[in-house]
Amino acid sequence: MAIETTDVDRTDTAYRAWLKEAVRKVQADANRSADTHLLRFPLPEEWGIDLYLKDESTHPTGSLKHRLARSLFLYGLCNGWIRPGKPVIEASSGSTAVSEAYFAKLIGVPFIAVMAKTTSPAKIDLIEFHGGSCHLVDNPGEVYDVSATLAEETGGHYMDQFTYAERATDWRGNNNIAESVFAQLSLEPHPEPAWIVATAGTGGTSATIARYVHYMQHDTRICVADPENSCFYEGWVNHDPAASCESGSRIEGIGRPRMEPSFVPGAIDRMMKVPDAASIGTVRVLEQVLGKKAGASTGTGLWSALKIVAEMRAAGEHGSVVTLICDPGDRYLDKYYSDAWLAEQGIDIAPYQGRLERFLDGAGPFA
Repeated sequence: MAIETTDVDRTDTAYRAWLKEAVRKVQADANRSADTHLLRFPLPEEWGIDLYLKDESTHPTGSLKHRLARSLFLYGLCNGWIRPGKPVIEASSGSTAVSEAYFAKLIGVPFIAVMAKTTSPAKIDLIEFHGGSCHLVDNPGEVYDVSATLAEETGGHYMDQFTYAERATDWRGNNNIAESVFAQLSLEPHPEPAWIVATAGTGGTSATIARYVHYMQHDTRICVADPENSCFYEGWVNHDPAASCESGSRIEGIGRPRMEPSFVPGAIDRMMKVPDAASIGTVRVLEQVLGKKAGASTGTGLWSALKIVAEMRAAGEHGSVVTLICDPGDRYLDKYYSDAWLAEQGIDIAPYQGRLERFLDGAGPFA
């Protein structure tokens, strides 16, 4: 007896039309956005070392996370996870939520950011400016479970940047941040950098850069700088995927209390632990040198990049080093640029700021 073929067609014509338009809008945003600048940080010419900062603060939503949010939205849309009228929910310390709120508004879906109450008011204002809403929690470690619960209760999609950041971005190219850096360096004295220094919140950026470097067979090495109150460094040093810490990071956007799934420790070459005072002191020096305020996560990476510069100089090596400007400093005027906040936190940046100033003047060692 012949068996009849069963054919179930779940195509929703209205949904497919909405999906095509949503993907078009997100891709069109990329077409409208010029690439970010690669700024040269001035060092004494006789050192023979060039230091560059990839200025991700010039994205439409003002941070490195604009790239990630675009990738996450395309990933969620193309997987059928983001649906018309249903909220997108994210566990975020701020900048990712700002960028995701922007893309949610672009395609016309609600957005809810789950974040710690210590997040800067300026970031909360930006999320709400882009049409998102904020769900604040007392304990930063609660953001994951609260986000998943809200998604279940609302029928929405928990974006989960900490799981999907490393896989949503095409690390082989497609104009990712690594491909952009190497293209911009092509006419520089040292077009293949000795080191690229990144910081880690999800770990997606360092994973993308490291994978691209290995895929393209470059000799560039990758360093990840980690702030206080973050477990990435300890987990990497001790090969411990279960590493954790009690307190949340004071350096917004980076550092996590657990080893996140998107952090790929095997892809990177080195990690540094950077005191918060050094991170903040470094962005104060950055402002003196380039006239540009940046968030403290930029200081974490720049401190480590300058330490590598000092090591190269001591070894008589020439070459280039690249790090990132992650977001603008005007989001943190009441924190990292406030002496009152520093005093309240018991943070003394003067020793680190002074050390950097003397080093850059050629009047003293880095450490």
